[in-house]
Amino acid sequence: MSPRRLIRYVTVGVAAVGMLATSVIATAAPAGATRPVGTRSLASVLAADGDTFDHNWNDYDILTQAVGAVLAAKPSSPVKVLADGTVGLTAFLPSDRAFQILAKDLTGTWYRSESRLFSALAGLLGVDTIEAVLLYHVIPGATIDSKTALKSDGARLKTALPGGRITVDVLSKRCRLIRLIDADRNDANPFINPWAFDINKGNRQIAHGITLVLRPTNI
Repeated sequence: MSPRRLIRYVTVGVAAVGMLATSVIATAAPAGATRPVGTRSLASVLAADGDTFDHNWNDYDILTQAVGAVLAAKPSSPVKVLADGTVGLTAFLPSDRAFQILAKDLTGTWYRSESRLFSALAGLLGVDTIEAVLLYHVIPGATIDSKTALKSDGARLKTALPGGRITVDVLSKRCRLIRLIDADRNDANPFINPWAFDINKGNRQIAHGITLVLRPTNI
């Protein structure tokens, strides 16, 4: 994988990203996506267990730090929608381990410290690329819970990154096994963690943990 190709690709989309700051684009969400009334935001849920770096590679510290870094540099970024619980969306959340695997692919180094891993990715990719990658993990305008997702084999979801698409591939309903097919045809696709479905269920913003970082381009 070449980080330069990733940066070039997402830089093209960053110019269009600003248009999303005040409005959410339409998405081809699976029919039957739920419409809950709770307004607790995903940002508040992710911050509830602390967003400091630790030794637990199965939580989302790197993700929350990435969101914070983007908003610190670009307060009007559309990433801020994650803190507005009145806006419906579905987010796929890469674990710290998922970012560790991404960094190994990009740099050849297996980072054993979350803080060093985050610093390496931030320095390599830059805030605009990180912003675009985060937006590629957000499906705006639809609250897709696990029940709906398991009935949505083949659905193509529009992401908050302009032009971004993700395909839902249900491999087993019984085992709750769902793969997400991204734009990169050369690397493995992430799976939804069966033990991390329906984060923040009952609210307009819902999330599912995933095993790898979604990639918005074929690298």
